[in-house]
This record gives sequence, structure tokens and C-alpha cells, in this order.
Amino acid sequence: MSKPTNMDLFSQTTYECSKLITQRYSTSFTLGIKTLDKRFHMPVYAVYGYVRYADEIVDTFHDHDKAALLNRFRKDTYQAIEEEISLNPVLHCFQQVVKKYNIENELINAFLDSMEMDLHFTVYDNKRYADYIYGSAEVVGLMCLKIFCEGDDALYQKLKAPARSLGSAFQKVNFLRDIKSDFAERGRVYFPGVDLNSFNKTTKEQIESEIEKEFKLAYEGILGLPKGVQMGVYLAYIYYYKLFNKIRNCPASRIMNERIRIADQKKLSLLVQTMLRYQFNFL
Repeated sequence: MSKPTNMDLFSQTTYECSKLITQRYSTSFTLGIKTLDKRFHMPVYAVYGYVRYADEIVDTFHDHDKAALLNRFRKDTYQAIEEEISLNPVLHCFQQVVKKYNIENELINAFLDSMEMDLHFTVYDNKRYADYIYGSAEVVGLMCLKIFCEGDDALYQKLKAPARSLGSAFQKVNFLRDIKSDFAERGRVYFPGVDLNSFNKTTKEQIESEIEKEFKLAYEGILGLPKGVQMGVYLAYIYYYKLFNKIRNCPASRIMNERIRIADQKKLSLLVQTMLRYQFNFL
């Protein structure tokens, strides 16, 4: 085995940075990634680190010029891809993943455009809503699908629609989970035509019906995933579906006043259950 070069060490360290970001920000995604085949761990960490930091620009850096920071992040992203290097560790490992798995610029553009939307809009009509969900969630699923398919374009095309449905369902569950903070702290209303001052059971059930349909389509796609990733994606699916059901069982008034979540102990229990189901082919 050849000795790693200094460049190898640099690249490895950048992936470790994105792994740390994932671990610090999301216990659920960290658990999910650990159940993937090992060769997928670092590429998926790289994608998560990238999208996480872009999201931080929009939602966290309130004392800074967010638009300028996001524009710089966009410019630095494409410079890293073009030059195949960046001193920003998150961008360096991300550009490597983009190159290796042929992730299209269209997906990256759509994601960054959705982040920019949060700087300019607090109320979303149907088109903005669809564009935002596509860019903020569906394309992230497509980036991961590019990794999972490892160059098999026929498989990628077959699973694109279910992958988009899974990302959309996840994002809409997030909207319901975070409805209190989005509205009270940021003045955002993602659901088009919904007045959160009079949010009620009927409106909530309409949104939930839409999410349920997307979960069903996503499940069919999970069954077609390569074995090395199937359990990890299924775990994320189960976690979000449990969260969705918990939200569905709450009255509209409660989710307007409380962030519903799954306890870490329950997440670990779901991990064990999922591993057992997968082992005995009970997906």
C-alpha cells in the first residue's frame, strides 16, 4: 500500500470536517449515514456539510450581511469546482464529490437559489413553494442518489421521482415541525394560502394528506435502491415517518406552540428495529 501524500491528507482532513459538522448538527442523519456501506460515508458527509453551512448563512448569521455571504459562498463553490481545490474544507471535499459522482450544476444552482429565497421572501405562493422545496430538499436527495448509483445513470433516472418525493416529504415535515419558530421568529409562512393566525385541523389535514402520498411513492423507490444504501435511507424514512405521525396526532394548536421531536433514545430504538427488519428482509 502506497503512503498517503500530503494532498491525500489534506483531502481526508476536509472530509473529517464535514463529518464533524454532521455529527454536531444532526444525530438522525449521523445515525443514518453510519448504516450506509462505508464507501458512501464520506461523500454523504461532504454533501451534508455543504448544505448545512449554506443554511447557516441564511438562518444564523443575523449580525452579518447574509446576502453578501451567500453570494461569496456561491462564487467560492464554483471556483472550487473549476479549480478542483479550495482552502475552505467544506468546499474542497464537496467539489471532489461533485466531480467524482457527476453532480450537475443545475442541482447546485437550485439549492443555492432556494437558500437565497429565504433572504427575500417570508410568504410563499404555489410556484415559490414548489421551487423552494425542489431546491432546498429534493435536489439534496438527488445529490445523494448520484452518489448511491455510482455512475449507473439508468438506475438514477428510475429512482429520481421517488428520491424527489422523499426529499419533499422530509421538508414538509420539517415545515410542520418548525412552524412555530419559522412564523414567530422569522415571519415565514411556507405553505401557500395558509393563514397561520387561524391555522386549524382542516388545513393541517390537507397538508398531511399531501405528505402521506409522497411518503408512499418514496417507499417504492427505497425498495429499488442498491443494498449498500437501502437500510440507511430506510432508517431516515422511518425516522421522519414516525415524526410525521407524531405531528399528525397533535392538534393544530399544539404544533403552533411546540416543536415536536423524536427523543434520542427513540432514534436509537428505531435504528435497532430497522437493522433487524433489514436483516430479515422485512422492508
